[in-house]
Formats: sequence, C-alpha cells, structure tokens
Amino acid sequence: MGEFVRPWGTYEILLDSPYCKVKRIIVESSQRLSYQYHHKRSEVWTVVSGHGKVILDEEEKNISVGDVVQIPALTKHRVENTGKEKLIFIEVQQGSYFGEDDIVRLEDDYNRGNAKYE
Repeated sequence: MGEFVRPWGTYEILLDSPYCKVKRIIVESSQRLSYQYHHKRSEVWTVVSGHGKVILDEEEKNISVGDVVQIPALTKHRVENTGKEKLIFIEVQQGSYFGEDDIVRLEDDYNRGNAKYE
C-alpha cells in the first residue's frame, strides 16, 4: 500500500477494509500533526516507540510506549513528538469513511488547508 510522506514524518497503511483502516504513523523529532478532527471516524492510537504529547479537546497528556489514546469522532486532537527519537504509533480508524479528506484542520504548522489529499 506504500509509504506516504508528510511534512511531519510518514505513514504506512497496514490494512484498508470497509470496517476499519490501520496505519503505522512515524512523527519525526520536534514535529507535530495538525490540530484537527474528523466527522466520520474515530481513532485509537497505540504508542510503540518514542514519546510525545497529545492534545484532546485542548487537554494535554504526555504519552510513551504502551499508552493508548482513544479519539472519538469530532474530538479535536493533535500529537507532537517531544523526544529526540521518532514517535511511532499504530492508528486504528473506525467509522463510516476513512478518506484523508475527512480531516478538518484547525491549526497547521505547514499551512495545509482542509479537504485535500495532503
């Protein structure tokens, strides 16, 4: 399914089915994803390497290996790599639609907009 390069790191799709999508996401040191939410899916993240910080609806929480983060649909969220090593987590998406255009960006360090395959 290939690896997808983004300004903050990379992701790889491990499973893409009608009932879920599974990704391995790698966030480079000192990088972070956009502050965003999704209309049609929820996500569960399991940290497998590194450590960082998650924001869920403006509440911050430190994360490290073994931590699990549950993100219901419509919950604003962001993850940041606060360490020197890569932050790697497995993301499981569940819902009615898994397209990249279901990302509503509220803040983005890379000036990307909404509803685009970026």
